[in-house]
Amino acid sequence: MTAPRHRINADPATVERGLASLVLTLIELLRQLMERQAIRRVDHGDLSDEQVERIGTTLMLLEEKMTELREHFGLEPEDLNIDLGPLGPLLSNDR
Repeated sequence: MTAPRHRINADPATVERGLASLVLTLIELLRQLMERQAIRRVDHGDLSDEQVERIGTTLMLLEEKMTELREHFGLEPEDLNIDLGPLGPLLSNDR
């Protein structure tokens, strides 16, 4: 006799939203890390004016795309900030 198979009762829309939330959280984390690194490099004078302009434009476009994607999936910025318990929230709120 075989054991009964248990099916996961998952709504496709819920799964899609959850996956989108996870992926967008990772992208937002990387975006914030890139932004901080760019600020450090600018503060240290490591970049030319052209590089600073290009990085600024790229980061602005990425932030706009993130807003579009969040809106598409019906997510708010706080939906992407995973609570890590005693470590606090994953994403920085200092913007």
